[in-house]
Amino acid sequence: MSKIKVGVIGCGSIATHRHIPEYANHPAVELAAFCDIQVERAEYHAGKYEAKAYSNYEDLLKDTDIQAVSVCTPNYLHAPITVAALKAGKHVLCEKPMAVSNEEADSMIAAAKESGKKLMIGHNQRFVRSHQKAKDLIASGDIGKVYSFRTAFGHGGPEGWSVDGKDSWFFKKEEASIGAMGDLGVHKTDLLRYLLDAEIVEVSGFADTLAKEATVDDNAVCILKTDTGIIGTLAASWSYTAGEDNSTIIYGEKGIIRLEDDPNYSLIVQYKNGETVRYELGKIQSNDEGGQQSSGVINHFIDAIIHDKDVLIPGEEGKKSLAVILAAMESSLTGKHVKLND
Repeated sequence: MSKIKVGVIGCGSIATHRHIPEYANHPAVELAAFCDIQVERAEYHAGKYEAKAYSNYEDLLKDTDIQAVSVCTPNYLHAPITVAALKAGKHVLCEKPMAVSNEEADSMIAAAKESGKKLMIGHNQRFVRSHQKAKDLIASGDIGKVYSFRTAFGHGGPEGWSVDGKDSWFFKKEEASIGAMGDLGVHKTDLLRYLLDAEIVEVSGFADTLAKEATVDDNAVCILKTDTGIIGTLAASWSYTAGEDNSTIIYGEKGIIRLEDDPNYSLIVQYKNGETVRYELGKIQSNDEGGQQSSGVINHFIDAIIHDKDVLIPGEEGKKSLAVILAAMESSLTGKHVKLND
């Protein structure tokens, strides 16, 4: 079987450390093209993989041999590039957040439907083994009715990760639109929806710029309520200076599930009867050393293309997670509680 030819648009850190090596390790993929406005970045990867290099994504999309692309650009370019790629007949894996507005998300979903091509949003937390096990435990009734949750995603900031350091687009409102909530909080809204099999319908949020020289939020805390009546909190931060926190705790009538909250056990269940069960399921993928090496996202995306299956996180799912963080930012701006539309 011939290999799927993939193009990567945007050759910054997420592409370099996640997408490109995972595509390279997939036996059914050929990395055929790279694009970046700083063309030397594209040329570096093109040289390594004997591929083509572009400085303009429109030129890459004209290549009829390319069957799929990863969109790894600043947030404000996700929608226009994704729509153009779908119209050009490419399958698209787009980084999160999928867009900077609900309207942009709608345009991406519409383009996917019209093209018949697959659109997947890169929410990797659904592929973490501890999260998948927790979802099974919750669905089976292992901890009974879920009452509440608290989840956090924080680290020292994008300057330690982004290829541009302190000059990164992450800190610029015109390119990122949303800061820590768009970078980290959207991962957790997607995870909560996945774990609880419920939609978030009400949001109260506080977001501010406290730690960085930025025009976007670097700290945010939200109260969330699901359509099943569960309430809890979400924190997203670029000011966790002494290490990363990527934990989630679910509180149920029969016990508590602790996810990525212990250095040795990725999943711990503490039962009401005093029993504790600890699971060693490998560390979550992280910017810190020792994290899970494969996100699972690329393997799932390519498998869906090969076997013509639905992706786990299509545009519709990405939009629902995006809508929550947009509502949180609206709440912070207006000082009002926000109810999400259906």
